[in-house]
Amino acid sequence: MSARFLRLRLATVLAAALLAPGCSWLSEKADETRDWSAAKLYSEAKDALNNGDYTRAIGYYDKLQARYPFGRYAQQAQLESVYAYYRDGEPDSAVAAADRFIKTYPRHPYVDYVYYLKGLTNYNRASGPLDRLMPPDPTRTDASAALQSFTDFNDLVTKFPDSRYAPDARARMLFLRNNLASYELNVARHYQSRGAHVAAVNRAKYVVENYASSPAATEALVIMVRSYTAMGLPELARDALRVLQKNDPQNPDIPKLTTLVGTAPGKG
Repeated sequence: MSARFLRLRLATVLAAALLAPGCSWLSEKADETRDWSAAKLYSEAKDALNNGDYTRAIGYYDKLQARYPFGRYAQQAQLESVYAYYRDGEPDSAVAAADRFIKTYPRHPYVDYVYYLKGLTNYNRASGPLDRLMPPDPTRTDASAALQSFTDFNDLVTKFPDSRYAPDARARMLFLRNNLASYELNVARHYQSRGAHVAAVNRAKYVVENYASSPAATEALVIMVRSYTAMGLPELARDALRVLQKNDPQNPDIPKLTTLVGTAPGKG
């Protein structure tokens, strides 16, 4: 091996050794926050949050929690991160941050707000498919976000019934409940239109049993009458019709259903 090659190799090794700490120094120099106190980090994060720069706020909150994991600033940063993620359109991160806060600070004076934000996050995820109640194939619609949102709001109103956020949560729960009932009803219609009457009845019964106070419940009974009749089960059809007559005596379908059940085979 020549002396020239050895000199070149040594120079390369020395340059790499010098460059590595140099890169680290440049990286540290580029981070303007490296000497910031917890108060400074929180102040800048709060300003970014108030100005609608949620991504920047999240970055500052993350640094604050990493560098100063204890104390009131870290606690407040964790709380406000939930809102920042929610407004930044990062639902998974918002829910995860909410769960962490609830687990870490279950007695925090604003933990009810975190429950509310978690519910809102899932509510917004649910609004797309459930606002369009007539998808091409309703059996493929995912209602899990709506169910989770309902659960989140229910946790809030159960644990904190006097919370300032409870009235809005209850109103949203009513909306979600009616939409979930409509979703199940659409699935029942879908099955009935294809002659799958057992599946149609099962879905309709689910609506009647779980969403009895929703507007969808009476139409679910109509589906049950028609499907039981089509299945050759007139007694069950008559039972469903009697429940419909009792709960919605002015339903416009009752005359036709009465005729249908009256002409069904097996009337006794």
